[in-house]
Amino acid sequence: MKFIDIHHHQWHHVVGEDGPMPCPDPAKNCLLTLEQWHAVRDHWPAGLATAVELTNDFDIEGLAADLPRLTMVALSFPKWVDGRAYTQARLLRSRYRFAGEIRATGEVVVDMLPLLARCGFDAVQMRADQSQAAAERALGFFPAHYQGDVDATQPVFARESA
Repeated sequence: MKFIDIHHHQWHHVVGEDGPMPCPDPAKNCLLTLEQWHAVRDHWPAGLATAVELTNDFDIEGLAADLPRLTMVALSFPKWVDGRAYTQARLLRSRYRFAGEIRATGEVVVDMLPLLARCGFDAVQMRADQSQAAAERALGFFPAHYQGDVDATQPVFARESA
């Protein structure tokens, strides 16, 4: 799991006075809202490292055709008790085979880390009051699971008998 420092991360919001605008520096990674992406996707330069931020009520199927053009998708947890972004991540990995980075943002707390990893997240932007050291420990609490996940789709007993 990659831990993101909000003060030193590589993605830059693209904001203009009149709305979305082309990425000012093609060497930088551009982070767009879904609305910005929809406004510029038809003329957005191919090959430019691009990410989209999604709210947790967005239907992932609406982004399926654009996924090959995206480097990263940021999924929001507006409250730590609202788990809809877990489903979004799982769909991105298992149904749409998205191979780019899936980042958890918002109210991300240490207790969420094991499930985030199992659902397909590979990067997190922790809530400011959370400890990265505690989060790293939480990832090691359960070395194996009986159920399959996005990485190992078969249950443990099926993998052992194969």
